[in-house]
Amino acid sequence: MAIEKFTQLKQYLDTQILGQSQLTQCMLIGLLADGHILVEGPPGLAKTRAIKALADGIEGDFHRVQFTPDLLPADLTGTDIYRPETHEFEFQKGPLFHNLILADEINRAPAKVQSALLEAMAERQITVGSTTYPLPDLFLVMATQNPIEQEGTYPLPEAQLDRFLLHIAIDYPDAATEHQILALNRHEALEQAVVTAPNLTQTEIVQARQASLQLYLAPQIEEYIVQLIVATRTPQNYDSALTSWLEYGASPRATIALERCARARAWLHGRDFVSPEDVQAMLPNVLRHRLLLSYEAEAEGITPSIVIDKILTLVPVP
Repeated sequence: MAIEKFTQLKQYLDTQILGQSQLTQCMLIGLLADGHILVEGPPGLAKTRAIKALADGIEGDFHRVQFTPDLLPADLTGTDIYRPETHEFEFQKGPLFHNLILADEINRAPAKVQSALLEAMAERQITVGSTTYPLPDLFLVMATQNPIEQEGTYPLPEAQLDRFLLHIAIDYPDAATEHQILALNRHEALEQAVVTAPNLTQTEIVQARQASLQLYLAPQIEEYIVQLIVATRTPQNYDSALTSWLEYGASPRATIALERCARARAWLHGRDFVSPEDVQAMLPNVLRHRLLLSYEAEAEGITPSIVIDKILTLVPVP
């Protein structure tokens, strides 16, 4: 069954990316919910290794793109190459035609490059000249941002941030995990394979997506999802502090994302229904990048995580 293959894939990812269980689970949820992932964390936390390990465990190819200020849209999409022998132009595909893409330090690329990536993420196609090319059915972008250094970066516009299904914040592992990382590194340096990567086919991924969409979602849970998102738009109906913190709330795309992610999490946990716990667990990663805080909130040191925790306490649980 597909659930068994996904369980094997999760176990494999946890042997390759130590101390980042939330990241590995969210990658599988992104795969199941057919969405893209934004990962924010300091350098050296195995973000590249994580998406590469995911590519090793499924039927699909992987490509890493290092975003830099001199990157051009054609470096992502590809370009038309003139062939003198045929006197014709031939389209040379770019990295975006792979199944899994790592957009490393996405905020270092200028607006035109981000626009080309946005079309690929939103429309599952790219346009070169007057021709539009479809992208693979299995297409997942995992973008990374470095929160430490912001010099020479281009902050992502809200419209592009909203295209990411999840925004995952990761941090350094603890000391015990650090010892395990050293041991894993030694094994790999000695070419001693610890775990064999599973082979999850694209057909099984599609079947798993269909299965997660068929889970039972009670009307009360659906209403709970809607009210959590609506609370970000009408904070005055809930709390005065929340009203002063929020400038703009989340769009309907957030409602869709929360429902899809809650379904995916429930399916990964082997249940045939969605529970309030699934919704609450996914809300921070769904909303973290979709809330626009007010100047007063930033001055007070209020973060999106604090706002989300407040919303969870204010909206009644069914």
